[in-house]
Amino acid sequence: MRMGLVRYRVGVRQIESPLLVEEGQSILDAAFAAGHDFPCGCQSGNCGACKSLLLEGEVELDAYSESALTDEERAAGRILACRATPKEDCRIAWLAADEVAAHPQRNLTTRVDALEPLTHDIRLLRLRLGQGAPFFFSAGQYARLGFEGLPARDFSMANQPGAELLEFHLRVVPGGTVSALIGNGLLAVGDRVAVSGPHGISFLREAHRGPILALAGGSGLAPILCIVERALSLGRTQPIHLYLGVRDEHDVYLEDRLATLAARHPNLKIAIVLSQPTAPTGRRTGPLAQVLAEDFTALDGAKAYLAGPPAMVETCRAVLLDLGLDGEHCHADAFFTAVDRPGARAA
Repeated sequence: MRMGLVRYRVGVRQIESPLLVEEGQSILDAAFAAGHDFPCGCQSGNCGACKSLLLEGEVELDAYSESALTDEERAAGRILACRATPKEDCRIAWLAADEVAAHPQRNLTTRVDALEPLTHDIRLLRLRLGQGAPFFFSAGQYARLGFEGLPARDFSMANQPGAELLEFHLRVVPGGTVSALIGNGLLAVGDRVAVSGPHGISFLREAHRGPILALAGGSGLAPILCIVERALSLGRTQPIHLYLGVRDEHDVYLEDRLATLAARHPNLKIAIVLSQPTAPTGRRTGPLAQVLAEDFTALDGAKAYLAGPPAMVETCRAVLLDLGLDGEHCHADAFFTAVDRPGARAA
């Protein structure tokens, strides 16, 4: 049993000396008591302005609004300093402005504008926005799509924020309820689709000026393409390396669009990698993680964005960390299907 006053040491990256936080005291209150500035707003868990990244240790979070801190953000190690009371010595960092995607949550009704094949199992879905347009988000985020009579599923936007049409790349999954709608031609132009969002924390950090690694597996190209096109549209000139990893030649898609981007932007390098080619090929082959290990020896100042099947995301992330990339600079969205894990993110 602890006797006397219990204090925990909480290191804050942006504050020179550790904070001494009393048991039951919030990190934000301790920062104020010590005379330090700390980004904040409501101080009651409703605005998210004090959102921080927990780097080491464990905290307890008092009640807060999900609009201030989503379950996805909490799972990724985000906390609210005004709601966080340490349970042991900790280390945190408050989030820079471009680490927070502050877009209002929207619920819109759209109509199918186009549904076209991209590969044997990926479909391009374009949705036309009606009342309430435009739909703003941070490049790399996703929305929840609701098809009539079916459970909602999450898909990443491939279009640029604020565009007239929303674009999604939907993979047809055997046994999937939404896949049956898409793959069997039961969804038609003009049909209504509910859209809610935006969601997600794997989005382009627009203030970043270092190298960018953009890694896509299959239909994970949707958010990765959105991120790359957004960076280029902002005039970013740092090296951007886009990798598309697929199984075989018939899984490659949007190659012309990628080639056009590379021709216009000399700082963009594109590699298409086949993991299981069934015929001789001039492309690079093998697991995408292996190709990364061959191409890089250090990743100083880089940020990485990953989207695709969980195994691809996990193996590539491990290689990136081995190469010295800080986990804070590795932004990943693993795509799960409803068949793989009921209720999880669906690619």
